Amino acid sequence: MAEKNTSLADQAYEKIKQNILNLTYPPGMVLTESMLTRELGMSRSPVRTAIQMLQSEGLIVSDYYKSMTVKEITDTDINEIYQLRELLEGAAFRLIFTSGRHEEYSYRIEEKVVRMCAAAGDLYDWEVADTAMHMEIISIFENERINRIYENNLSELIRIGQYSIKNGMHIPVTNENLKKMVTYMRKGNYEKAYAILQKDHFRIGHDTALIRH
Repeated sequence: MAEKNTSLADQAYEKIKQNILNLTYPPGMVLTESMLTRELGMSRSPVRTAIQMLQSEGLIVSDYYKSMTVKEITDTDINEIYQLRELLEGAAFRLIFTSGRHEEYSYRIEEKVVRMCAAAGDLYDWEVADTAMHMEIISIFENERINRIYENNLSELIRIGQYSIKNGMHIPVTNENLKKMVTYMRKGNYEKAYAILQKDHFRIGHDTALIRH
């Protein structure tokens, strides 16, 4: 019985988390056990366990009166996430070229871009693929601590990225720009390759995320 309850709790956790990440449950939305049990078709026990797991991750927050809401995304969150990304990915992108591995990484990143193109019709799936592309860039560091920083902020990266797309970033344009970036990488042209990453994924992404309200 315990194994069954654990399995149901995991299922509830995965479903609720996906609904938070794909903005079905948007930031600030009030959640209740009764609403979640009804939507998931489960009893309160596994749903309660899933809620506790998501609270420990910071995706669900409770106030003094134990009212549960999906964690808000503030302007500070957006500014900090994009500052972090530009610092780490900017340094990683330079290292890709200075280490002479730009051709190798052009193929590795191209593989992720192909997945992004395949997911162009689904906002959430595309954002997950986009995040994988960015994690490929920082893999050049071969630094588990840096990887954990990204993994710890993965939920916010995905949610904030969807705001960017909804408010001005265009998936087809971004996909085409990334294809150009890969071409410049293969030619060894750091300046033009990085200019695309910087404009498309740092500047536009940041500015459009901030106008989400």
